Amino acid sequence: MADGAERIKSVGWKEMYLKEDWWAIWLGVGLIIVAYLFFLNGSSIKWIAVHPARWHNFSQLGADFGQHIGQYIAQFIMWTIVFCISLKIMGQNLKEFIPSFLFVYVCSIIIFMVGAWDQAHHYNLEPPLLALLLGMIIANLGRLPKWMDAGFRVEYYIKTGIVLLGATLPLTLIVWAGPIAIMQASIVAITTFLVIFFVGRKLGLDRRLCATLGAGGAVCGVSGAIAIAGAVGAKKEHAPIAITMVILWAIVMIFFLPLMSKYLHLNTGVAGAWIGTSEFADAAGFAAAQSYGNMAGHVQGIPGSPDAAVWGFTLMKVVGRDIWIGIWAFIMAIISTTWWDRKTGTKPDPKEIWWRFPKFVLGFFLACLIMTLISSNYSLADYNKVLKPLLVGPIKALRTWAFIFCFFSIGLTTRFRELASAGAKPFWAFTSGVVVNVALGFILSTIVFAHYWQNLVH
Repeated sequence: MADGAERIKSVGWKEMYLKEDWWAIWLGVGLIIVAYLFFLNGSSIKWIAVHPARWHNFSQLGADFGQHIGQYIAQFIMWTIVFCISLKIMGQNLKEFIPSFLFVYVCSIIIFMVGAWDQAHHYNLEPPLLALLLGMIIANLGRLPKWMDAGFRVEYYIKTGIVLLGATLPLTLIVWAGPIAIMQASIVAITTFLVIFFVGRKLGLDRRLCATLGAGGAVCGVSGAIAIAGAVGAKKEHAPIAITMVILWAIVMIFFLPLMSKYLHLNTGVAGAWIGTSEFADAAGFAAAQSYGNMAGHVQGIPGSPDAAVWGFTLMKVVGRDIWIGIWAFIMAIISTTWWDRKTGTKPDPKEIWWRFPKFVLGFFLACLIMTLISSNYSLADYNKVLKPLLVGPIKALRTWAFIFCFFSIGLTTRFRELASAGAKPFWAFTSGVVVNVALGFILSTIVFAHYWQNLVH
């Protein structure tokens, strides 16, 4: 890691156009600014942010795709141009990237289409998770040419998606969420991280792997694991190990949490909060919350409205826990450079905090700030009525595309035989956090703050 740090330092200010962290910022913030300019002129970028509409049968799907095929081509061209410009400057081979990205994009359309099926939620076919599973199947049962790895740029896609995520999380949402939601999210995030970290250390795992695992379980799953891995200078294999743990337990929780909530006849708002504190991936949690919310009015004994489950999940996971990503990255960059490096005999260098800090997190905060300033003059009702459909919605759609690119690429680069070499210790460390996370989330949601979640209004 020292050689890598020296290499980065020697680059100096050139890193602002030679590192994909910065390009994720330029790309993400640039899209947000363009979207806002369209919004100011009474328009929207919805045209280029096209995605499959909800469909019931193949004739509807075919008609929708045929009607918007020009927009898909335009969107592919847009993504290709912005990625190619940045990758060319960073010295990457575009002859290999372009056909590989075409493969990623075409598969992403199909994945998005499956996720738009009106029965998809019933079978938990959320696009990012479906992308991951499809990618894993292709990678482990088939074999793609090695040169295609040029288009499977996991970190670039997720970093761009995280910057765009910031635009969907204005700080005004924290105010609207209220102190109780933020308090519960904070308690769960801190406790889960500490449990995973210290259990991992007791098992003899590298502290940087422990931190990466902890962030994956406590903050925002895949995004958190990648951000913290960079902040603490983790080894190359640490992030994939954490991502595998996140996805494994996220899939389990899709089924476990709604079934337990149904068995206990939980209020939909309460169940949504529990899912928000206990799920590890946004897509998986949304699927679980929506599936339980859909039971309201159809399954006897389940009180609350369908929307309350999704809103409770959103407050806890998307607003309360995801917002920790930047804070956690900053704190862990400080700890790893000033404390851990000292224990290994390396003289701590405060400048290392800056070099190691994942710069794309700055883009996340910048996007948050931009959208906070824009939404500060709106009430929650007006935000949902005006800003969300015309400004935030299209940005969210582009974010989903970036996440699908990422999850599909994760699947395509995940070889189970390689991960097996890590042993069972990471699994048990992460699982200890799962147990505490689920139990603590249940107590806080159903007992301590139950009154708040039962009377959730959205």
